[in-house]
Amino acid sequence: MNDPILVPAGRAMVATPHAEAIAEQVRSLTAAVQTVLGPPPVIDIHELQRDFAIRANEAFVLLHAARLSVAVMNAAPGVRLRFAPKPNKEIQPLRDATLDLDIGVISGDGAELRGQTLFEDCFVGVARAGHPLLKAKHTTPEQYAACGHVISSRRGNFKGPVDDALAELGLSRKVNLVVPSYPAVMAVAAATDLVGLVPRSYCQAGVARQIEMFELPVATPGFVVAQTWHPRMDADPAHRWLRGLIFDAFRSKTEHHD
Repeated sequence: MNDPILVPAGRAMVATPHAEAIAEQVRSLTAAVQTVLGPPPVIDIHELQRDFAIRANEAFVLLHAARLSVAVMNAAPGVRLRFAPKPNKEIQPLRDATLDLDIGVISGDGAELRGQTLFEDCFVGVARAGHPLLKAKHTTPEQYAACGHVISSRRGNFKGPVDDALAELGLSRKVNLVVPSYPAVMAVAAATDLVGLVPRSYCQAGVARQIEMFELPVATPGFVVAQTWHPRMDADPAHRWLRGLIFDAFRSKTEHHD
């Protein structure tokens, strides 16, 4: 600095004129550095003004968007949620912050992403009320395979998670119709003799009308529904609050169900 700044004066040190002249600037710089290097500021959630984009499939939105919105509005009236469609599991929108959260079954892509389990699920069968398949006390694999089927697939696949299990028994089913969402599966199954395959979580009171759920006659693997986000948002106070709110909403729902 081309100046000694502090010089001895007996047993003490005294500031030079240059040090005294820049003292206020040094105090301001020190405060700025402490702010930059310190933890994120504590935010008042009730006063927060922010929009969050969440990607989820149609079934999740129909089942959970309303209660999540109410929970958010009660805690933070200035926060708005935008549920985005989920045509695929591309992770770039999380990386570039176009999306704040992705909710669904975790794929093997995006190893750097953070994740948190919301609930566990499995597949069940659905059929219209009065369907012949439902007359038997226990549906057999042969009875199930003999039906016509409707399944959901974003990619238009005619095979689902139950086909491998049927194949192990030497059976196969005929998939007559592929639709892009589970709500569409429910609608088709309610109006036809086709049998549908949907997550158990979707068969909730008030969602399924004129339709009945039944246990599959073959074993299929369960799956985990989670919320995922990019680590760039890990320490963001508002983002952490939203993740916590969503996690608590499903934890309390599970505890209440248990």
